[in-house]
Amino acid sequence: MGFAPEFYFKEGCFISEWLNNDVDPAVSIARARVEPGQTTRWHRLKDVTERYLILAGQGLAEVGKEEAHQLGPGDAIVIPPGSRQRIQNIGDGDLVFLAICTPRFTPECYEWVDD
Repeated sequence: MGFAPEFYFKEGCFISEWLNNDVDPAVSIARARVEPGQTTRWHRLKDVTERYLILAGQGLAEVGKEEAHQLGPGDAIVIPPGSRQRIQNIGDGDLVFLAICTPRFTPECYEWVDD
C-alpha cells in the first residue's frame, strides 16, 4: 500500500496522509510540506497531542504562548492538546515534517484560532 497523494490544505500547507484509519485509532501520521516563506494559520487540535518531526528544511514553530522554536532536520516538538500552533518555513527550500497525532487526527478535532 502506497502513501496517499499530496493535497493542499487551507491551513497553508500540503498534506499526505501516511497512516490514518479506524484500524489503529491510537495514532495518525501525515507528511506536511510548507513552501518557502509561508506560515500556516493558527489552529489547535482538541483532545489530540501532535508532534512535528522535521525531515527537511528550516522552520520556526510557535506553540501556545511559548517563545518560537527554530527547528531543522531531526528536530521534534510536542504540541499539547488544545494549544494554538503554527509553523513558518524560514529556509530557501521546502519545510517537510511528519505530523504524528495521538489519538489519531480527525476533522472534528481541528479548530481555527484567530490571529
